[in-house]
Amino acid sequence: MTTINLPLDGKIVPYTLTGTPIELKKRDAKAFPRIAFAAAHVVADPLADNDPWLTPAIDWDRTLAFRHRLWDLGLGVAEAMDTAQRGMGLGWPEARDLIRRALGEAAGRKDALIACGAGTDHLTPGPDVTVDTILKAYEEQIETVEAAGGRIILMASRALAVAAKGPDDYVRVYDRILRQVKEPVIIHWLGEMFDPALEGYWGNGDHLKAMSTCLEVIEAHADKVDGIKISLLSKEKEVTMRRQLPKAVRMYTGDDFNYAELIAGDEEGHSDALLGIFDAIAPAASAALDALGRKSNHEFFDLLEPTVPLSRHIFKAPTRFYKTGVVFLAYLNGLQDHFTMVGGQQSTRSLTHLAELFRLADKARVLADPELATARMRQVLAVHGVH
Repeated sequence: MTTINLPLDGKIVPYTLTGTPIELKKRDAKAFPRIAFAAAHVVADPLADNDPWLTPAIDWDRTLAFRHRLWDLGLGVAEAMDTAQRGMGLGWPEARDLIRRALGEAAGRKDALIACGAGTDHLTPGPDVTVDTILKAYEEQIETVEAAGGRIILMASRALAVAAKGPDDYVRVYDRILRQVKEPVIIHWLGEMFDPALEGYWGNGDHLKAMSTCLEVIEAHADKVDGIKISLLSKEKEVTMRRQLPKAVRMYTGDDFNYAELIAGDEEGHSDALLGIFDAIAPAASAALDALGRKSNHEFFDLLEPTVPLSRHIFKAPTRFYKTGVVFLAYLNGLQDHFTMVGGQQSTRSLTHLAELFRLADKARVLADPELATARMRQVLAVHGVH
């Protein structure tokens, strides 16, 4: 067994790895009883001569290769979402390029499920931004995605959160947008724990009251809504909303704390998935969904439940910094050669946080090659003066 010295409670403590890696196996999404998207990260280019905080530099080969890995595992790709650092280092020009490239890759496969984020992030919220300005911004991004042949994930708008005077402005915006889209969309309600600028979305700081406005929009346009992803980190709120959705509208769980039980469901229904954590634990998610498709619920939970403590750690407050953990795990697993992020975001979590992530990833069996992961963890430790 491999042992590594890791920081814990202000001390350096030996840790012996025990996890047996989950097998990496190609699977077909059609065999899964749930639709499952992984919100995918981008791989930065560490050799670019740029100012990382100001100018994104992307390694396109590695970024697109990672999408193929997700498709090989039977997972869909939720492209250019917050996991890709949308609005936290990745601007609309880069997101537009990413969307076009990813859709081009998907077009070369018969099994590639992909949907792309369209929002208003090229606007800077402020007093001069009106609801009409926001509508035009949404229309611009939607036109870009649809022109490239993509499906829409309708992202929450920071500008709308500032400009809206109340629930009626949200109804007005979503009503107009949903009337225009070519295909049913996935609406994304991103909570303030992920993005503080979205507090009070749908015109109310009370999530249950905000939910009523959102449901009103969905019910009025059920033929244009494939589903909704809510990211509130509350299984109770997700189930409450799930039970009120029109019959044909899906609930895509965005709850990175409680996804296993929400996907499994209850006697009244279940959630599909659109999760950032599925980027980090893709082999486990794929194997678990395969087990669920074989009606092996015990195997489903045996595979997925051990990943929940890892996910809760990665998504701990401040939740918006979860992308650092996602990219760190990709580095440990050999999916990129460096631990560098767009916007310099690799600095948002401490060494102690990363060490605990390593331990939890081992226990969850998502370190694909424990020897490689250990060697890479040692390199990160050395940079921080731990030898």
